[in-house]
Amino acid sequence: MTLAVADIEIRLLVQAVHLRYGHDFRDYAFASLKRRVLQAQERMGADTISALQEQVLHDPAQFAQLLQYLTVPVSEMFRDPAYFLALRRHVVPVLRTYPSLKVWVAGCSTGEEAYSLAILLQEEGLLERTILYATDINHASLDKARHGIFRLEPMQSFTRNYQRAGGLRSFSDYYTAAYGGALFDKGLRRSITFADHSLATDAVFSETQLVSCRNVLIYFNRALQDRAIGLFHESLTRRGFLGLGSKETLDFSAYADRFEPVSRADRVYRKSGSDA
Repeated sequence: MTLAVADIEIRLLVQAVHLRYGHDFRDYAFASLKRRVLQAQERMGADTISALQEQVLHDPAQFAQLLQYLTVPVSEMFRDPAYFLALRRHVVPVLRTYPSLKVWVAGCSTGEEAYSLAILLQEEGLLERTILYATDINHASLDKARHGIFRLEPMQSFTRNYQRAGGLRSFSDYYTAAYGGALFDKGLRRSITFADHSLATDAVFSETQLVSCRNVLIYFNRALQDRAIGLFHESLTRRGFLGLGSKETLDFSAYADRFEPVSRADRVYRKSGSDA
């Protein structure tokens, strides 16, 4: 079957981006990638995808703009509250047995999940002994996350999520209205280390007791999903925990037998005891 010209252009674009900037989108799920590239082409004023490629190759600022479309920087606080409730019930009691903790939020976007986990850990008395890493490939998203300032409009929705996730306080205790938005507590901001890391090209990130990577794998093809899960498996200490998004699963991955479900419905897994 002959490939459509647009499909050829997209493959050339991601190859060019990889060679020029080191960001590797070649193993992202193609249908989703195509939608985002076409959206970027339209909004960035390029007549063709080849013209878009010329723009981003010759202008790093144009590439930074393209990256906003390719990495889907969309998130919310305590998204899928049942997931966070499952962490409180099934994971926190085990985490309490460790003298110190490392938690990795992979694909953290603009930081909403990292702050949600920091709040949960603080309420469970674990934040002071936790190093919380939050990683992404989108520098603009990481910068926003570091500042800890979010729009005020969704705070009501975030509050409902927090309450359903088993929150122990008033959600408004964690932020103040400032700079035209919601500025989160500086103690939470200090507890999170934001860093650049690519699941497509980089190596294992630290040694962790919990990895949370949610709504990221759905944008990868099978090979890249397996690579990412392999990184999580290697990163986790013996019997460490892995959390995925509501539409993601380990069932068909190359690592399916390396994890045990803790709460299958909430996509919380634990590294098998036989694996070091």
